[in-house]
Amino acid sequence: MRHRKRTWIPGLLLISPSLILLAVFVYGLIGWTVDLSMQDRHNARPSKGFVGLDNYDKLFNHDINDRFTHSLLNLLVFTVVFIVGTIVLGLLWSLLLERGARAEGFFRTVYLFPMAVSFVASGVVWRWLMNPGQGENAGGINAIFEGLGLHFLEGPWWTDPDWGMAAMAMPAVWQLSGYVMALFLAGFRGIPDELREAAVVDGATTFQLYRRVLFPQLTPTILSALIITGHMSMKMFDLIMSVSGAQWLTEVPAVYVWQTLLTRDYAKAAAISVFLLLVVAVVVVPYLIHVNRSEKRS
Repeated sequence: MRHRKRTWIPGLLLISPSLILLAVFVYGLIGWTVDLSMQDRHNARPSKGFVGLDNYDKLFNHDINDRFTHSLLNLLVFTVVFIVGTIVLGLLWSLLLERGARAEGFFRTVYLFPMAVSFVASGVVWRWLMNPGQGENAGGINAIFEGLGLHFLEGPWWTDPDWGMAAMAMPAVWQLSGYVMALFLAGFRGIPDELREAAVVDGATTFQLYRRVLFPQLTPTILSALIITGHMSMKMFDLIMSVSGAQWLTEVPAVYVWQTLLTRDYAKAAAISVFLLLVVAVVVVPYLIHVNRSEKRS
C-alpha cells in the first residue's frame, strides 16, 4: 500500500499546478458563464435574480430582427465553404506532393507558410484584395480583371448578400489549407508500402490504387481534418473582424458576443457563448469518444 502511494503521489504533485489552473481558468470560468447566462443581468448592475432558460429563449424567439438566427446562418455558410475549400485544396496538394513532386520541401514550405501569419495580419491584406474599387482606383484581385477588360464585383465582396459569407471564407481557406495538406500527407506517408506493392502486383491501376487502397486508409485523417476545421470555423472572430468589421451581413455568433458585451448585456452574451460552446462540444466530443475507443481496441 505504501509502495503504491509512493508511486502516484509524486506524479500528482507534479501535475497539480496544471490541474489547479485548468480547474479555475477553464472549467471554473465555464461554470461561471453558464450561471451568468441564467441570470437577469443585462447591465453593469448586480443580477436581479435567476431566470433559468429565459435568456436562451429570447435568442431564438425575441431577438431583434432575428439577429442571432441570422448569425447562425452566416456561420453555417462560412463553415461549409471553409471545410470544403480546405479539404479539397489540402487533398489536392498532398496528392501532388505524395506523387513525388520535385522540390517537395520548397512547395511544402510554401503551402504551410500562411499558417505562420496571424489572422489579423492576413485579414488586413484580404480586406484590400476584396475591397479594391473600380476603374482607375481598382486594386487587388479586381485590378487583374479590370486589366483584362472584364467586369467583376463592385465594392467590397462581403457586402454582397448572396456571396458575402462565402467570400469571407476565402482568407481562412488560404491560411489553413496547408495545415490540412500536412495532415493528408502524413496519412499517405503512414500507409505501409506493402499495400501499394500488393495492389500493383494484382494489376490495379493508379486510379484503383487510390480509390480502393489509399483513400480508405485515410478515413481517420479525413475525420480529424473535418473536426479540426469545423470547430475552428465556429470560433472564427479575428479574421472576420479584420476583413469586414462588425457588420450585419457578415456577423457570426463570436462577433455577436463581442458586440453584445459592448452594450453591457452580460447575460445575453453569456447565453450566446454557452450555446456556441454546446455546438462545438456536439462536434468534438463524439470524435474524442471515437478516438478513445479506437485506442483501447488497438
